[in-house]
Amino acid sequence: LTEAGNALLPHAKSVQLELATAERSVRDLSGEVGGQLRLATSHHIGLHRLPPILSHFSRDYPEVQIDIDFMDSEQAYELINQGKAELAVVTLAPEEEKNLVSTPIWHDPLEFMIAQDHELLQAPSPPGLQALSQHPAILPGLNTYTGQIIKRLFDRHQLSLQVTLATNYLETIRMMASVGLGWTILPRSMRDNSLTAIEIEGVAPERTLGLVYHRGRSLSRAAQAFVDALNAVADQAST
Repeated sequence: LTEAGNALLPHAKSVQLELATAERSVRDLSGEVGGQLRLATSHHIGLHRLPPILSHFSRDYPEVQIDIDFMDSEQAYELINQGKAELAVVTLAPEEEKNLVSTPIWHDPLEFMIAQDHELLQAPSPPGLQALSQHPAILPGLNTYTGQIIKRLFDRHQLSLQVTLATNYLETIRMMASVGLGWTILPRSMRDNSLTAIEIEGVAPERTLGLVYHRGRSLSRAAQAFVDALNAVADQAST
């Protein structure tokens, strides 16, 4: 862009956002639930949590066009801040942002996992954090919300991590760990027959998956209906 273009760009984005909000407000006057719903979510949640909700929602509100963007949770937060997505269903940040509403939907226990024939399992007793810190690990990126949970756990015990591979694709991590390239920490729901869980007394890492939207922007009828659908799932999960 030219210097003038760079000066105009933030104003143009603001106008674009205001026009979209105005269009949604006029559409919502009809009282019907329809229009476009821009939703940001992570690959893991999109694969393992959202499908049944999306299926029911699409049947109940066929006039809503759901535009789903798959990305890291940290990027989804940024899209909500910028007004480029109305809702995000992601791993919640360890610390709340004051301009965003974060609603827990699922508690997602994490487990230490390792290949069944890994050398760490040959010892007389199960490995602890000290032993794990001395062996290669395959983990989510330590700059991600899930990675931050893991790093803080080891930092509290004054232990370092030997991360030989970091990726934000949890399915890739599971595959690499299953062939013995390192231990890992993944959602409990992802453990299959190729991996063994390591239980460490007094250590139970967990992350929270939930809903994020901007505190200062009113939700469309479609977005509010989707929020209600998610809250219904959360209520069922907690009873």
